[in-house]
Amino acid sequence: MNKARSSPQLETVEPLGKRVLIRKDEDKKATKGGIQLPDNIEIPTITGRVVAVSALVENDDDYPIRQYDRVLFNPKHAIPVDFEGDNRLYVVPVEDVVAVFRKPAE
Repeated sequence: MNKARSSPQLETVEPLGKRVLIRKDEDKKATKGGIQLPDNIEIPTITGRVVAVSALVENDDDYPIRQYDRVLFNPKHAIPVDFEGDNRLYVVPVEDVVAVFRKPAE
């Protein structure tokens, strides 16, 4: 019997409860003035892009957060997801998302 070969399924991460999945922005290696920082010093960034939103958050009008939004978040309760080599994915309680960056409507 020949078994049909299927391609391996890619694993996804879906946040549960009132949480969102955020890909943290790269840490900055230079100041705004252009001063290069040594490799062992990082300015921690707490901005990122929303990768996925739980169903509970998506259906709650109190949280206007959507997939692909750029957000500012408090990393204190963020849970790192050991899913990719760069390890920049975090499950974040929606209460820790403190701002959403929006462009004005034209």
